[in-house]
Amino acid sequence: MDRVQVLKRESVAGGGDAADEAPWDAPIEPQEDALETAGVYLQDISNRDEAVLVARAGNDMTFKDVSNPVAKTLTELLAGAGGLTVAAHKALRQLIHFIDDGPAEGFASLAYREVTGTVFPSAIVWYVDNTKVNNKIVERLLTWTGVNLTTDQWKMYDTDGTTVLVTVTDAISFSGIFETNRTRTIA
Repeated sequence: MDRVQVLKRESVAGGGDAADEAPWDAPIEPQEDALETAGVYLQDISNRDEAVLVARAGNDMTFKDVSNPVAKTLTELLAGAGGLTVAAHKALRQLIHFIDDGPAEGFASLAYREVTGTVFPSAIVWYVDNTKVNNKIVERLLTWTGVNLTTDQWKMYDTDGTTVLVTVTDAISFSGIFETNRTRTIA
């Protein structure tokens, strides 16, 4: 890929600098000049077409290609990707972030876990802190039939500590002590 310079035609009437009005065939100054155009069709080694376009619609930059034939603004693209920073992603209250063993990065230190039951726990609850006052983060409720875990339910709580955002319940079947199948319900 070669780096090339385009020729510029700068004028005060067109928004340019009077000192740069002549000559008309001068190359752009890469550290000073910006091209004025309705859009740019991007090409590669094997394509010279109108398949990939970066353009402007009002005050928004738009992007369009063969896989995305309807132009999308940068805001729409960021929203589609979540528009999340790394720090914000770590703090998401989505069960996938907790289902292993509770809160980690993105949450305040001193989270508090309480286990009800002994060898076969019936509840494992993570709280924001040890006061446990309306501050549940995630809760796991376990139902046992003998030594077999037959229901495994996770509840993810909103930042108010009481509103359930999602409940995931596994109903588990066994043959003796060996799991044969499970059905997951997400509500």
